[in-house]
Amino acid sequence: MKRIFIFAHAMEIGGAERALLGVLENIDYQSYDVDLFLMRHSGEWIDLIPPQVHLLSEIPEYACLAVPIKTVLKKKKINVLIGRTIAKVKAKWRIKQLGLPEENQVELEYSHKYTLWGMPQINNQYYDLAISFLTPHYFVAERVNAKKKIAWIHTDYSKVNIDVESEYKMWNKYDNIISISDSVTRNFLTIFPQLTCKIVEIENVLPEKCIKKQAQEFDAKQEMPDNGTVRLLSIGRFCYAKNFDNIPEICRIIVNKGIKINWYLIGYGGDENLIRQKICDTGMQNNVFILGRKNNPYPYISACDIYVQPSRYEGNSVTVHEAQTLQKPVVITRFSTSSSQLKDGYDGVIVPMDNEGCVKGIIDLIQDDRKRKKLIDNCASTCYSNTGEVAKIYALI
Repeated sequence: MKRIFIFAHAMEIGGAERALLGVLENIDYQSYDVDLFLMRHSGEWIDLIPPQVHLLSEIPEYACLAVPIKTVLKKKKINVLIGRTIAKVKAKWRIKQLGLPEENQVELEYSHKYTLWGMPQINNQYYDLAISFLTPHYFVAERVNAKKKIAWIHTDYSKVNIDVESEYKMWNKYDNIISISDSVTRNFLTIFPQLTCKIVEIENVLPEKCIKKQAQEFDAKQEMPDNGTVRLLSIGRFCYAKNFDNIPEICRIIVNKGIKINWYLIGYGGDENLIRQKICDTGMQNNVFILGRKNNPYPYISACDIYVQPSRYEGNSVTVHEAQTLQKPVVITRFSTSSSQLKDGYDGVIVPMDNEGCVKGIIDLIQDDRKRKKLIDNCASTCYSNTGEVAKIYALI
């Protein structure tokens, strides 16, 4: 049997994590032996890892990344503490030198780059293929033995602020770089044209059976009541990229036009207080509802009338395809990779990014019963699981 190693951070609710579950659900375990290493054995979806996967033991040094410094001190991992401190100082200096805005990826990248020296070898096994599923991609390159190594791109690189020189060295250590769509590839290669020869496109794989099964586990109408309003739903991390901070204003404009809607948000993240403040500022306390983290978001998708992804940018939103899998009309904003998400007017609608344009697009869909039915029917006749993409992983071995 061929041996595959996969490195990821944790199994918290997120699009990349769901894409990872899609890969794991569809691997041929008669031919491939899979070891999964998670930096932290945490997250709502850790119990969804297929039983055929060998989940490797947590290593304390790796578990001390992306956690508060006081946790590192408590665990007495001095090497990690030193590395993270150096990373913070160097990132602050580099961000200023490059003139990057506050929203950037440099400190995250540096936190792995400058702790690498203190990280132990993950194990002594030799693999046919080692996969680094989430950036930063330092540890698989240096702490795993494998014949071939690949790293995944999950974001739109035209919309993130990075240390290009530093990241180029990180990416260049891999035999192949996996992109999830044509547009993600184009935007990545605009920044790293030297890496063209390494790119392989593998679209996100969805665990369709799991999604449909979980969607029937309970009825979400208690939290999303069918009270005569149109129920909109958005799912994602509460961060700048997802643009949830504009939802209260978009909702206010729609309500002021006499249309009854309730808009539900599932997720978590640093922008939660900002979103709550915007809800108060716009007077939308009775129309916009934060439902928080949900281990199983699918009954909520089943309960909604329209799924809305109002993002400022995306790599390839897994949640959009999940909503389509559950045959929901989908609205997304015109971010740079939106055309790779759906066929406008066929299995979803693309609306302008600005609030007024977004409002018009949502209202048009709410008021057009025939169009909504067409979207639902087309989603029902389309397969979004992309299970055949797993064969592209085998081909890399």
